[in-house]
Amino acid sequence: MAKLHFLYSVMNAGKTTHLLQVRHNYIENGGHVLLFTSPIDDRFGVGKVKSRIGIEADATVLRKDEAVDAIVAAEHARRKVTAILIDEVQFMTADQVRQLAWIVDELGIPVMAYGLKNNVYGTLFSEAIQAMMALADDFQEIKQLCHCGRKATMILKFDPNGEPVRSGEVVEVGGENRYVSVCRPHWMKGDIGPAARQLLARAVIAAE
Repeated sequence: MAKLHFLYSVMNAGKTTHLLQVRHNYIENGGHVLLFTSPIDDRFGVGKVKSRIGIEADATVLRKDEAVDAIVAAEHARRKVTAILIDEVQFMTADQVRQLAWIVDELGIPVMAYGLKNNVYGTLFSEAIQAMMALADDFQEIKQLCHCGRKATMILKFDPNGEPVRSGEVVEVGGENRYVSVCRPHWMKGDIGPAARQLLARAVIAAE
């Protein structure tokens, strides 16, 4: 039976690598997979899903005013779709998430949606994530470690001085050097850890 799967994590936990491996496995077994991504994340080009270890794939860009259920239904009528993969589901709308549930229930196609559960301010990332938490059949956490060795469950944003940022815009696309995944205690303390501090120090030296 098809299910709506939500695979979530903090940043730099390998979500995209996991997604691309799942896609590869389906295709290797003769499957027809549709991969969707957001136009917001254009670090590697719009419509490109790429992991930090170098593997990549082209994807259909899904804008917020588009109906993913209609796109999938049309393609499924043309050629049977084996699975739907969603990259950066946190940037979708709540209505699009409900459409994913319809795809599962009415078309019988499994959907695997990957994304960030929390934002940098310690709340669910978006209305899309609220909808996903309510509607998903299956939840899988892709784990990452804090600098202290505990499981990282939070994302800490920091400024060029290494101080935590507690207000302002949540998303800074391309600003990965301003985010670090940490455990809740270190998120509360605003402690970015020694590795992030070393990178900031090197940046200061390089700028001098």
